[in-house]
Amino acid sequence: MNIDQQIQELIDDAPQDGNTPTLVATIAPVLKYLASQLRHTQYYIVQTLDQNWAITTLENRSQPDLEKNVIYAFSNLKDVSTGPYPMSDPQMMALPIPVTHILFQMLATEMIHSVIFFDAPGNTTAGTEIPREQLSELIESHLMQNQTIPGATIPTDIA
Repeated sequence: MNIDQQIQELIDDAPQDGNTPTLVATIAPVLKYLASQLRHTQYYIVQTLDQNWAITTLENRSQPDLEKNVIYAFSNLKDVSTGPYPMSDPQMMALPIPVTHILFQMLATEMIHSVIFFDAPGNTTAGTEIPREQLSELIESHLMQNQTIPGATIPTDIA
């Protein structure tokens, strides 16, 4: 499934409350931008049988009081077994998740501070980290740039 199809699926699966599908469509360019920075259109996420994603708490080595919760996203199923999760546990499994869905879920889950995407098959030591804060800031910036005031036009030479 390509990125545009993933976005459409997010919109279609959003609660039909009159607001959520529009919100997803509005932030879609940010999700597409971040997804385009990664190599794969889907990643494997380790989760429990009831579909709760496995969260890893990382500590800062120099400041042990600083912690962050991350999700590891693997480019292939083989790499999952080299990760930190006990895949021999029958309560754990890894499923492929579209990349835009991972980003959207991170946005919706405050306890997740970032997702680390392992793009290079066979390498689970170096990944691309996308912090939740970065995603939120990009969305906020996008919304500010595209904000319209009903009945008002913004002059093109405003600067």
